Amino acid sequence: MNEKPLPFDERSIREIAAKYPTPFYIYNESAIRASARRLTSAFAWCAFKEYFAVKATPNPHLLKILKQENLGGDCSSLAELTLCGHVGITGENIMFTSNETQAKEYLRARELGAIINLDDITHIPYLEKHAGLPEVICLRYNPGPLREGNVIIGKPEEAKYGFTREQLVEGYRQLKAKGVRRFGLHTMVASNELNPDFFVETAKMLFELAVELARDPGVRIEFVNLGGGIGIPYRPGEKAVDLDFVGSHIEQAYQEIVVPAGLHPLKIFMENGRCITGPYGYLVTEAIHHKNTYKQYIGVDACMSNLMRPGMYGAYHHITVLGKEDAPLDHTYDVVGSLCENNDKFAIDRQLPAIEASDLLVIHDAGAHGYAMGFQYNGKLRSAELLLREDGSVKQIRRAETLDDYFATLDFSEL
Repeated sequence: MNEKPLPFDERSIREIAAKYPTPFYIYNESAIRASARRLTSAFAWCAFKEYFAVKATPNPHLLKILKQENLGGDCSSLAELTLCGHVGITGENIMFTSNETQAKEYLRARELGAIINLDDITHIPYLEKHAGLPEVICLRYNPGPLREGNVIIGKPEEAKYGFTREQLVEGYRQLKAKGVRRFGLHTMVASNELNPDFFVETAKMLFELAVELARDPGVRIEFVNLGGGIGIPYRPGEKAVDLDFVGSHIEQAYQEIVVPAGLHPLKIFMENGRCITGPYGYLVTEAIHHKNTYKQYIGVDACMSNLMRPGMYGAYHHITVLGKEDAPLDHTYDVVGSLCENNDKFAIDRQLPAIEASDLLVIHDAGAHGYAMGFQYNGKLRSAELLLREDGSVKQIRRAETLDDYFATLDFSEL
């Protein structure tokens, strides 16, 4: 019995596949809008803004939808800044958080009026020299051994990101001396975290730090950016993060720490990607081969270049065989792609119904860090992206690559 619901059935997907051959990604617009609203609602008690992590699903059609839901864009590169600019996400609706940043990226962020979030104390003079200091600057804090990360982020003290506590104080001192008057404070210490208490503790840490910074070096923090990292239940039976719990407990901490210190109103920002689009994007692929050697293999027309999380991280993604949702899970398969790498596996020893050639498989929870992490090793071509709109129609929002695309940057003229 399939334990994860789908917004479509086999008949509708076969009709779509007749026009847009597999493999393809398909995103559920109504569910994405609802997820954005749930997060915003959980923080309705304060001046809150979610800056959607563009890296998770960098498609302008999806960014436009999220802009309509009053989300900003969290960018880390020139391309992501450009995408936001194309859909009208500009000014302080952009949070530019990058590391080892090139001057041209800072210049583009300045042109768009983005909030610049610096990753290192040496970036202060670099930014000033190459792009000038903007009105508002945020600094990224790395708490080191004071906080534990999780399996994806790792130990904060081993991460390449952010200022130490001492560097943070000195950084604000430098900025204040250079005439900057508006300040933000940011951290990011987890990714795909399902424990709601983790986010409450992060908020407390930043609230307390904002109070300390008001005393020394005497800067008033205008906003704290709690980062992202809200996880999603990839496995059936896992519990989604209770956003109302997170919001209400952060409100309690705000009343206990921020208000008595005279720092109200303090804006609260986040930069989630996965929890906004992740559960509402699906990779659809067709079974094309059944191999029986030491194990039972189902070969599909997608591969790791379409979705690398299982091969790269050993990540679980649920699989539904369309039309066989109620069939017994009485076969054990490795579901694999055609890449010349043995880790090109979407599932290992997965209990599934009997699969035959031409069956359509849906790989769940691929709506964040799925298509975006694609690559072209072995000359594999990236798939199309489709949008299941609120009225039930389907729109192509990115066409599939062709061989002409793959060869477009090569110069054959001198051969």
